[in-house]
Amino acid sequence: MHHASIRTANIHRAIAFYELLGFTVSERFTAGITLACWMEGLGGRIELIQIPQPKPAPDAFGDENYVGYYHLSFDLTKTIADLPTWLTNLESKFAQASQNNPEQFLPLKILLPPTQQIIGSVVYEVTFIADTDGLPLEFIRALGKNDRS
Repeated sequence: MHHASIRTANIHRAIAFYELLGFTVSERFTAGITLACWMEGLGGRIELIQIPQPKPAPDAFGDENYVGYYHLSFDLTKTIADLPTWLTNLESKFAQASQNNPEQFLPLKILLPPTQQIIGSVVYEVTFIADTDGLPLEFIRALGKNDRS
């Protein structure tokens, strides 16, 4: 896949958010009248596009009847030791950033605290957070094979 595109109400706030997650801007451009950029990090590329007259995004995480793209998922298996510690550190980074620059950053919104989930024969640690527009982002880390499978 080349990239996943995210429409945002404020590209500058979205860039700052994704930079705290470890992304860096690789290209800035316009798409018609809107500002846009590609960012790379966490093993992938995203495209941010600022929408001139945004409306609130649907609640893809909380609405059980929502149909459509649900979330992006980032595999942190090879980059972190454990998901709860990573999330605690990330939460601290966002708290500090929001204290230093409350107009640019909000505290991190955790949609689902780290939990274990068995998918197929693998046990994963899984957590969800919301980006600046409330869109869900999943972070997973493989723990190993499920002994019960």
